[in-house]
Amino acid sequence: MQEQELIQKLASALSDKKAQDIVALDVRGLTVICDYMIIASGRNANQVKAMADEVDDFMAKEGLTLRRSEGLNEGRWIVLDYATVLVHIFHQDERAYYNLERLWDDGKNRITLNLESDPA
Repeated sequence: MQEQELIQKLASALSDKKAQDIVALDVRGLTVICDYMIIASGRNANQVKAMADEVDDFMAKEGLTLRRSEGLNEGRWIVLDYATVLVHIFHQDERAYYNLERLWDDGKNRITLNLESDPA
């Protein structure tokens, strides 16, 4: 699977778990730690943990191994490292506080996500 397609499907998996404010960034020119970052928010710690589980299941099906994770116990800011993709799943309060996009969004590297939104 191509990287852009993987990012789209990963964002869709997060959306299926009701993730909010999903942002995907191409950071290849900005850092050597990964090629892409996905940032999403949840309303509570249980939802954040459920989204992390969904991401790990999805990535395992795609043949990508979790190299490292942080924050799984607390469910406030979970980071999942799949080498070329870092997934950050925040509780919405932490997302607002840390404002991670400010560090990595250069104004040209946001990936347009094709997510269906609920009409409700």
